[in-house]
Amino acid sequence: MTSTRPASGPAGTRGRGRHARRGGRTRTTGAGGAVAVLVLVTLGALIPLLGPSAALHGTGEAEAPGAGGIGLLRTVLFAALSVPLGELFVRRLARAVPGAPAERPRDWAAWAAGAGFLAALGLASVVATGNLVPDSPGQIDVGGLYASRDGRLALLEVNAFALAGLCALSRRPGTQVWPLAAVAVAEALRAHPPTEHSPLLGSGLTLVHVVCSSLWAGGLLYALRTLRRWGAHGAGAALLGRYARVAAVLLAALTATGLVSTLRRMPPQTVLEQLTTTAYGRTLLAKVLLVAVVAALALWARIRLSRAADPLTACAPARAEVAVLAVVVAVSGLLTALPVPIRW
Repeated sequence: MTSTRPASGPAGTRGRGRHARRGGRTRTTGAGGAVAVLVLVTLGALIPLLGPSAALHGTGEAEAPGAGGIGLLRTVLFAALSVPLGELFVRRLARAVPGAPAERPRDWAAWAAGAGFLAALGLASVVATGNLVPDSPGQIDVGGLYASRDGRLALLEVNAFALAGLCALSRRPGTQVWPLAAVAVAEALRAHPPTEHSPLLGSGLTLVHVVCSSLWAGGLLYALRTLRRWGAHGAGAALLGRYARVAAVLLAALTATGLVSTLRRMPPQTVLEQLTTTAYGRTLLAKVLLVAVVAALALWARIRLSRAADPLTACAPARAEVAVLAVVVAVSGLLTALPVPIRW
């Protein structure tokens, strides 16, 4: 009669050793990921906080009061918009993948909405004190928000993030797309006041730019989280391929809207000079270079996805792409806190 006693001796030891090594590697990977996230968060905070003084150095332009704090709040707001939009976008792609596992990573939408709500609330308090950073709650004129266009837009963003959070926690989380769309529209309108030349055109360009960048950054983050959940399942490569095809269109739209917006604010004959002599131009140049790096990483991932023996090796450049995109979001937040260049 065959014994059913557990294996002992060298074989059992080897099995336990493999398990221990695998467990150790998992813990190391988790620690490395935590360190990477901490570095990104720190860098994302330092860029808008320290960026204004660095970008304005030697330009002769004056720094607006609280520019660093405003840049940080807008960075948080942009990130809070990207995360849930990316989740909704990639979930829709995943449903169309044949044979895809039903497992999905945990949603971060509710947490993102909470962060966006706090950031929008901070920005609204700045608007309520005449675009100055308040020193005390008594300086905040909440009622005054209803009297100005910027105030009403700020209130719209606060309420929209609150509603998005409730939708994310409801039985129909897909409905959060509507309050998130309201945030994107409010940001587009805020960036182009009525005193600007053809403000509706500028708002339209900004709206497309904000939505496409949110889908690109947030979508890639959630796609990689989904692939990590699925492991070596073949559907992972199909999902990444679907995302890559849409991302190519998003990149084209981002490039077109960014170029037109730049030419609206800096006419062709002054672009090269303003890119180096104004704070806005310097920051914009840094953003363009970072986006070029992101595009190169995306191309590298696409090549690996289509030619490598294991398509999931494309995850390595895709992770680097997410990291650089996080820096791009921080630079975008900084850009909104700097003075708009003068049309020469």
